[in-house]
Parts: sequence; C-alpha cells; structure tokens
Amino acid sequence: MALITSTTVLPATRSDVSFVTDDGVELVGELSLPENHRPMATALFLHPLPTAGGFMDSHVIRKASWRLPALADIAVLRFNFRGVTSPRGTSGGSFGEGIAEAHDLVAALQFVHEQGLPTPWLIGWSFGTEVILKHARPLVDQIAGAILLSPPLHRTSAEEVAAWANSPVPVTALVPEFDEFLPPAAATAGFSPAPSIEVVPAEGAKHLWVGEKYTKWVLDQIALRLNPPTYPLPDSFGL
Repeated sequence: MALITSTTVLPATRSDVSFVTDDGVELVGELSLPENHRPMATALFLHPLPTAGGFMDSHVIRKASWRLPALADIAVLRFNFRGVTSPRGTSGGSFGEGIAEAHDLVAALQFVHEQGLPTPWLIGWSFGTEVILKHARPLVDQIAGAILLSPPLHRTSAEEVAAWANSPVPVTALVPEFDEFLPPAAATAGFSPAPSIEVVPAEGAKHLWVGEKYTKWVLDQIALRLNPPTYPLPDSFGL
C-alpha cells in the first residue's frame, strides 16, 4: 500500500473531451472514469474565477479527478469555461462574467447525459458556485444534487438564492472557517433565503483549501454525498 499524497495519480480511464454550447462555443475538458466498471455517480466540476487564475486544473478539482474514480467509483468531468486555457487546451469564446457561462453549464450537463453517466452532481468552487446558484435551478430535474465549495455570493442575488428554497435536490455549501470572502456566519446569513441549503463549516480551512488535510476533507465530503459507502476515503492505495 502506498500513502496518497498531493501528487498521487490513481488509476482511471481518462479521456480528453470537448462539447459545444448552444451559442456555438467549443469547450474542452477531461472525463475520468473508474477502470473496468460503471461509476456509481458523476461529479461535474465548475472551476473558480478565470480572471483570478481558476481553470479545470485548480488543485481540488485536479485531485478529485486523480482520486475519486479509484477511491469512490465516481466519474469526474472537469472542463474549462469559455475563454479559459489549461494544459488540456483553450475553450472558445471569452469570459462571460458568470452570465454567458450559463450556456457552458447546460452544455456540460448535456454531455454527461449523452454519455449515459449516472447520478450527476454539480460541484462548483468559488465562481463555479455562482454559476450553479444563478443558472442551475431550472435544471434540477437533471441532477441529483449540488455542492458549493467556498461560495462567495458575489454575483448571486438574494432572489437567486431564494429560488433554491424549495429545491427537490440537496444543496450543500462547504464553507472554510477562515474564508476570506464568506466565512460560515456570513454564509449562514447569505443562504437564509433558502434554509434548506446546508452550510457545513470546514475547521481551519481557507478559501483556496490549501493543504492536503483540507483537500482530503473536501473529497471526503463529496464521497459522503455521492457514494456514501466509500466515506471516509482511504489514506493509502494498493498501486
């Protein structure tokens, strides 16, 4: 058995993918699947703010693709929003201030369904949470739930939050104790128009989840919701 560290890449079937939005923008990404068997659930990741360096390789998302297929039987789709570049390539279009990215969300979710992937969850980080809160409410019949990592609530209005008050799917906000933008007390107040949104504080963490301890905590929380029998994820793996 080998200890899982920040650089560990576990076995999975990984494929470069692309898909086109309904406004004609080609987006690039990667699909990571468990080897040799069907996933139990699907994590569709929406990355942090592009103008602050966010992309499909932002570390928690990259590590999710490295670990969750092998450790939790979870398929991981990660992609670059419009206008964003990563080692995988550059998505077409240009940054849409969280508005045009509605098309990106719809296209990514459509791709998940076209691939026949089961039980899709939306998982946003920072800016990605804004895209979910602003645009995913009409899509809840297509998802099993949503997880919001470090939600800043910068671009989301109280009315948009309130639209989630009667959501038929679970929504959880994972909020770092020392988040620089929206710590737990402020998050509880910000989400008060939708009391069913669960706010879970992350002791000691900051907005960027720096440190293996906090990455592991986030991935554990994802596993708990998407495939509960795999929680908590192991610290080692037989390579």
